[in-house]
Amino acid sequence: MVTLQFMPYTQIENLTSVGRIRKLLNAAKENKIVMLQGRLKKEEEIELIKVTMEEINKEFKGIELAVINPANQKDLTGLQKFRNSMADLFLKGRQGLTIIGPASVVKSIKKNPDKIELYTKEVRNNKKKNKKKK
Repeated sequence: MVTLQFMPYTQIENLTSVGRIRKLLNAAKENKIVMLQGRLKKEEEIELIKVTMEEINKEFKGIELAVINPANQKDLTGLQKFRNSMADLFLKGRQGLTIIGPASVVKSIKKNPDKIELYTKEVRNNKKKNKKKK
């Protein structure tokens, strides 16, 4: 079973960088695809990838990560650019959407101007079922 979890940035805002990374990584390890309102700092994204690589094993195959930025600046009018810049100032550069999912579930995430396409794989449970002998 795959779970899609929306996480407002306020849920991780008061955590340390390590705490944020750990919370997101733990969700991915639980086969959850997390849609984080906002985005991590660049350093945190790099650290998330680094920690993920260190924790890859037989059960955990890593993560897929995509950061969706707000509207393309070149397509905006002057007033829209100003509003977007002000919002970015108040949000401290965290505008956007971050999608993080386990690599065992998420095949790929494609960003197009009009949509986000998230392709998943069939999840297989390789644990052997215990059968009672009579």
